Amino acid sequence: MRIAVPNKGRLHEPTIDLLERAGLHLENGADRKLYADTVDPDVSVLFARAADIPEYVSDGAADLGITGLDQVHEARVDDVSELLDLEFGRCRLVLAAPEDGDIETVDDLAGKTVATEFPNITRDFFDDTGVEPDIVEVTGATELTPHVEMADAIVDITSTGTTLKMNRLAVVDDVLSSSVRLFGREDVLSEPKVEEVRTALSSVKQAEGKRYLMMNVPTTKLDDVRDVIPGMGGPTVMDIAGKDENGDEKVAVHVVVDEQDVFETITEVKKAGASDILVTEIERLIE
Repeated sequence: MRIAVPNKGRLHEPTIDLLERAGLHLENGADRKLYADTVDPDVSVLFARAADIPEYVSDGAADLGITGLDQVHEARVDDVSELLDLEFGRCRLVLAAPEDGDIETVDDLAGKTVATEFPNITRDFFDDTGVEPDIVEVTGATELTPHVEMADAIVDITSTGTTLKMNRLAVVDDVLSSSVRLFGREDVLSEPKVEEVRTALSSVKQAEGKRYLMMNVPTTKLDDVRDVIPGMGGPTVMDIAGKDENGDEKVAVHVVVDEQDVFETITEVKKAGASDILVTEIERLIE
């Protein structure tokens, strides 16, 4: 099983980090230009340009790919399926025009010129709207094209909108919301290793923002503690050897809670009678 991943750019490091946290340690390191083996003898990693990864998967050079949804849509590959939203690399493709110009709606671009690095996505967008501009493909500095009279508007990626504002461009409409996804070629989706990889990556994403709480609770206070725990599906309760200072039997209570709820939860369970409270990070969580 070969996984194609971005070889550089803003998606490279987060992708490698995710693979490592999922247990797919790269034995050859992440700096090789072509490929790396992993600790799983059945899984290797192929490094490629993010824009080329959909084609690599479609053509059989890789079985799975990790890249942005925008790259998958732009490649127009019809034999790959999305398996998991990895929830990083979030961005938007937007239609934008000079903020002091006369382009205020999509309809205003009929017969006008739109510059973009994503001609296929842009054509699909305008096909859906019924507007027919002239679409010009560029390979960089898209935001400058309206100011040098190459285009009346652009379709480009934005994360924070800062670059658009710096170039005095205003968003006319949203074209596509994107994030990094795991996807695979349809003829390999039934293979067990595909589900193993998907589950490994998903378990890391499930664990993000979660904490594991362990505490000792007198059995007489168990219901009170349960009432204030906001955990996933209720706590796990286990018998332990020991009694509190009043001679009551104690149990161990384990629960997963959102990180943002940890402070309040500790305060509440302590008031309810819990003691010996321990909080730990969770590396992976499989539901």
